Amino acid sequence: QVQLVESGGGLVQAGGSLRLSCAASGRTFTSNSTGWFRQAPGKEREPVAAITWNGITYYADSVKGRFTISRDNAKNTVYLQMNSLKPEDTAVYYCALTSRPIEILQPGGFYRYWGQGTQVTVSS
Repeated sequence: QVQLVESGGGLVQAGGSLRLSCAASGRTFTSNSTGWFRQAPGKEREPVAAITWNGITYYADSVKGRFTISRDNAKNTVYLQMNSLKPEDTAVYYCALTSRPIEILQPGGFYRYWGQGTQVTVSS
């Protein structure tokens, strides 16, 4: 009943920026939280950032100060602004939605709905 579609990925040089979008459709919960995750080759999926229904944000230490998560509830869209990108940021990025409240970054199993992912590649 909920569909999530990521967009905005691509190839960028180190130090550059990208903005990812996650558009939600269907019967989304009003009081939801959205997370961004990434998975690089040979690594496990890891949480990157999350935002609650009322705009509280959480970040992984590896991206703190460089990435910004935001949401526009009127558009049912969540964004991830990625600045000062590094080669180690290269991964497939996924957005996910949960109706459960969060107070910290939560693992993927906490979320019910997932997008298909968008590739981000940062060259050195």
